[in-house]
Amino acid sequence: MPENTRPPAPEHAVWRVAPDGGRPEGRRCAHTGAVPPPLPHPGECEDCAPGAPGRVRLRRCTSCGHVGCCDSSRGRHAYAHFEETGHPVAVSLASDEAWAWCYADEVFLVRDGG
Repeated sequence: MPENTRPPAPEHAVWRVAPDGGRPEGRRCAHTGAVPPPLPHPGECEDCAPGAPGRVRLRRCTSCGHVGCCDSSRGRHAYAHFEETGHPVAVSLASDEAWAWCYADEVFLVRDGG
């Protein structure tokens, strides 16, 4: 299924901090309630030139809907958006990923039961 046509997660998904073997246990996130399900998107980073090479994965800001490329991409526009706006959480838009990242608390978030 193309990345921009993935069916959205359940509307009332509950998010929690994911276990992370590289970080101490007991990490918390103050923003888990701010994570809506992914929505359809244009399939392009809003800040990269159209068709520009070097994009790896896309992330959507849960505060305003901005779509930016991930930290493994040349532009790192999702992170730049966080630095510029302070919007803490971005949801992965990749069809094979079902998680979000909280830049403020530096934790992965996953849906409960999924």
